[in-house]
Amino acid sequence: MDNLIERFLRYVSFETQSNPANAQCPSTEGQRVLAQQLKDELVELGLSDVTLDDNGYLTARLPSNVSHEVPAIGFIAHMDTAPDASGKDVKPQIVENYQGGDIALGIGDEVLSPIQYPDLNKLHGHNLITTDGTTLLGADNKAGIAEIITAIAHLKANPEIPHGDICIGFTPDEEIGRGANLFDVEKFGAKWAYTIDGGPVGELEYENFNATSADVICHGINVHPGTAKDKMVNAMNIAAQFQLMMPAEETPECTEGYEGFYHLKSMEPAVARTELGYIIRDFDREGLERRKAFMQSKVDELNSQLKKGRVELVLTDCYNNMREMVEPHPHIIEFAKQAMIDCDVQPLIKPIRGGTDGARLSFMGLPCPNIFTGGYNFHGIHEFITIEGMEQAVKVIVKIAENTAKSAQA
Repeated sequence: MDNLIERFLRYVSFETQSNPANAQCPSTEGQRVLAQQLKDELVELGLSDVTLDDNGYLTARLPSNVSHEVPAIGFIAHMDTAPDASGKDVKPQIVENYQGGDIALGIGDEVLSPIQYPDLNKLHGHNLITTDGTTLLGADNKAGIAEIITAIAHLKANPEIPHGDICIGFTPDEEIGRGANLFDVEKFGAKWAYTIDGGPVGELEYENFNATSADVICHGINVHPGTAKDKMVNAMNIAAQFQLMMPAEETPECTEGYEGFYHLKSMEPAVARTELGYIIRDFDREGLERRKAFMQSKVDELNSQLKKGRVELVLTDCYNNMREMVEPHPHIIEFAKQAMIDCDVQPLIKPIRGGTDGARLSFMGLPCPNIFTGGYNFHGIHEFITIEGMEQAVKVIVKIAENTAKSAQA
């Protein structure tokens, strides 16, 4: 696992937060800077076909070291971090041999507590990398990048481990839903791939939400408040009425497993116009359609009640559940499961309560389940990862490559 943690700590020093308001790709210059750094590193490793295109997509290939034919497989991670918390001037701290209790983050009052995050109770004796309480960490997904490159370096340094062609892809703007938009599947060259973008050790995911964004736009009338009687219609009040019509028990904080939700994620308030930004999620396509119809019914109901002002709904479908594209290729899942078992990792097959590049790529002809990185609490200042989990992810990547080559020879 030489240089795994050094790589990770170096990568998180790059500010690569994506920006949904910028239509360019990549949406931030920091992603391009990291991509160039990674390109130089892959060239130095001696990989083939190292290419960084104008849109910030970086691909490379480790050629097969066996004489028999082996399907080319891929490993993919994304370079951007989420807009939900700052990714600038990340200052990681290493907590060695964690023995329980609160972890002080930096020099302020912020702590990482097992009361709030019970997963910590399972990690006594582990070595953790946390934030300093002012930024996210960036393990989502720079841990995946570090793990993939470390696995490739390990395979190059140990040529006795058999493997076929291994394709590597690092994408921009995954966190804002664009990571697969300009990905060239044919050029990538893999028969199937794995995103290394999951959470705790053992996670193996080939189901994700069907996803739609819903913009509820409330139109009011702005008049000077001193002369507003019977004239003003405050769009913020209309928005509040609409939010109260949504089912309070079907939100992210009240759901788990296969339960879908409505999530109010943003608001642009003003008297004349207030926009509510929702995301709608459901694992079942019919369930998603029911949710979309429910929101439309509430818009219609509110419009019928309003004497002045109006509400409109704009729905935009984002991605679908990759299960229907992965299940016809069960060997892809079996290779990942067996690799984990061979590495003394218990596979934990569960649905992704979100989306990955792999979901979009699966519908683009590249079946692409998701594998753990060893991280927790992504997108916020309480994000952390275990060094042991990262090391296990590297071992699983190597073992998938090895088992694929051995299976092709059998």
